[in-house]
Amino acid sequence: MWLALLAAPVAAGANAPVLILPDMARSLGVGTATATWMVTAFAWAMAAGTPLLAALLRRYGFQPLLRLSTALVLGGTALVALAPWLPVALVGRVGQSLGGAGLVAAAMNLAGSARRMGVISSGFGVLGAAGPLLGATLTDAVSWRLAFGVSAVAVLAVPVVARYTRGTKPGGGGFDARGAALLIALATSLILLPTAPLPALAAALLTIVVLALHIRRRPEGFVPVQLLRSPLFLFSAALGGTLSTTYFTLLFTVPSLLRDRADWSKGAIGTGQLVTLLTASALSWLLAASAVRLGRTVVRAVLISVGAAAITTAVFATSGVLLLLAAGAAAFAATGANATLSMHAASAPTPTHRPTAIGLFALSYQLGGAFGPGVATVLVLG
Repeated sequence: MWLALLAAPVAAGANAPVLILPDMARSLGVGTATATWMVTAFAWAMAAGTPLLAALLRRYGFQPLLRLSTALVLGGTALVALAPWLPVALVGRVGQSLGGAGLVAAAMNLAGSARRMGVISSGFGVLGAAGPLLGATLTDAVSWRLAFGVSAVAVLAVPVVARYTRGTKPGGGGFDARGAALLIALATSLILLPTAPLPALAAALLTIVVLALHIRRRPEGFVPVQLLRSPLFLFSAALGGTLSTTYFTLLFTVPSLLRDRADWSKGAIGTGQLVTLLTASALSWLLAASAVRLGRTVVRAVLISVGAAAITTAVFATSGVLLLLAAGAAAFAATGANATLSMHAASAPTPTHRPTAIGLFALSYQLGGAFGPGVATVLVLG
């Protein structure tokens, strides 16, 4: 319960802008497509920050990580609340996201089983589902700035988790700053692919070459070579990232499709998404709870089939109900992947590499949160 409270509010903060992008854009004096950078910046910081803070967890332990993450969440939230311009708000969103990434890294490393991870992922799904409607409600009642403060609820769990982890000892070891910087540069290049394809692709390819050379020189660094040689880890991370990208793309495109194809109102869209995504989150918990009994092959087959069905339905459906089902299927696949495939990825390395494996899997998954809004902007919002 406390682990879910520690990690899940970041999902509400990430999804709160879905229905309020025009309000944000007007307030900050920018276009709606430009306002999506508030979403992309948050997702970028989550993607880059999760493995980085997981590495800090491995070296320094839970207590320093929890203190740093709390400060980042509260400081970032205050900055967003007061920001007069988009660049200042972006800095605040990055702070919120980095702090949330640290709290997520702590929760995932304390979970220890697919069932507990399923509770955390379901919490992600529930608050992620509530995020759009909650954001719209708070915006209509007070301000869009209040909608961006919901992720700060996570700090309520910090004192309890801090007491629980007081006796744990850090793993120690050195910190591979160059490897961390190269991985963040690679993540940044990949995130920019939808908006600047050629420069981003060139930067990504160059960074991959330099990172590969660095890994050869330091095989136990920020990106351990043992993980890159594990088919189980690589497949889990790749599938998790793909399903996450599908989910976040549909999360931002389906509201526009419901307006354009089915002529739904803003309130109907928010309520429909909430019910659909809550149902999907509950079903994903059932998948996580049954994962050990079903086995890896069946779990993967279910995730791939449902994810493919979500894409196909979203492309061709004109019915509002079918479009909501597409969003729900994508949410089920992504949330289920986070709960089950993260445990697959964590079981691949030795115990000393477990925090790193979880962090790098989370990087792959969170990249979907950054790709999705960019793809949605190219397909619909732009």
